Amino acid sequence: MNRYLAGALGGLLATVPMTIAMGRLHKRLPREEQYPLPPREITEDVVERMPVNKPRGDTSLTQLTLAAHFAYGAAAGTLWGALAPKNQRPVAGGMAFGLAVWAASYLGWIPAAKVLRPATQHPARRNLLMLAVHCIWGASTAGWTRLLTEPRTHGFARKANRG
Repeated sequence: MNRYLAGALGGLLATVPMTIAMGRLHKRLPREEQYPLPPREITEDVVERMPVNKPRGDTSLTQLTLAAHFAYGAAAGTLWGALAPKNQRPVAGGMAFGLAVWAASYLGWIPAAKVLRPATQHPARRNLLMLAVHCIWGASTAGWTRLLTEPRTHGFARKANRG
């Protein structure tokens, strides 16, 4: 499979465990830190800036948040597919990439676009939550991408010679 497509599909699939972990870890935060997680905050900000009809109701915003979150996971996964070194340790490299995506987003373009305050202005526990789930996303993205581009390394392909 094409590495870009494999990365996109890997990033999309990796967003599932990331999202589940975000929800579970969010519930463990102190009550005062349980305000909406960044994907929801970003979606609300973008929707508020839209000059057209805005979605109404919590269900619509939740669905839009999830759609945007999964689309961003797929888009970032495409970048992994393009940049990932072959035959390297995918989990460690993927985790590092996940952390780089977090840094570029929450210390970079998101505050620069005035969507959210930089991560340095959020509670440490929330940042640890987001760092952890980006590690989960990155490792999973790398694993899926490798599986989709190098299936023989995982035993899903037929062996070339059966001796």
